[in-house]
Amino acid sequence: MSSEPGRRRYESIRRTAQAQQTRAEIARAARTCFVAQGWSGTTVREVAREAGVSVPTVYAAYGNKTGLMRAVADAAGLSADATRMLTELEAPGTGPARQLAAMAGYDRRLFERAGDVITLMREAARTETELATAYRDGRARGDETRVRVFSSWPIGTLRSGLGIATAVDVYAALCSIDVYTTLTVERGWLPDAVERWWGEALARELLTSRP
Repeated sequence: MSSEPGRRRYESIRRTAQAQQTRAEIARAARTCFVAQGWSGTTVREVAREAGVSVPTVYAAYGNKTGLMRAVADAAGLSADATRMLTELEAPGTGPARQLAAMAGYDRRLFERAGDVITLMREAARTETELATAYRDGRARGDETRVRVFSSWPIGTLRSGLGIATAVDVYAALCSIDVYTTLTVERGWLPDAVERWWGEALARELLTSRP
């Protein structure tokens, strides 16, 4: 009995899987090129060469260099495991200090696994309007998470005179890619030490007490 009908039946699935694999290989190649050469120093042709595909294949997959950067940034965001942070935030009995630690843990993972991409996005955003918007949107989503968390706390949890907007600003000032880079690259801190210090500093700066 011929297996040809079976092969035809799964051909569309095979093509989809191959296309997804190609897109993933292009995105990995783009990250390699962007990190090595910077945003302005990378061309689509170089990404295609690194990925082992044609230039038209790159354009068909991602549109242009901006599309490549957005794909790299999206993949980087997934690497930080937002689901883990949400689980920690919503765990029964989790108080404000532990919630701050959970958010700091997410930022540590993000910067540790994708700090190079965040720096690239910031560089590219200086000249590319679409990427500037994407970068601002990413920062805004982080702020929105903190607003929701801080707003869920009982009145009096935040230090006296400290409003939610200011608390979000303090968080952003402490848990930034620049602080992380200074401590890990220039000062030799381990990522675990940064995460632990962030949790302690946030509790000290934002909370009336440490529940």
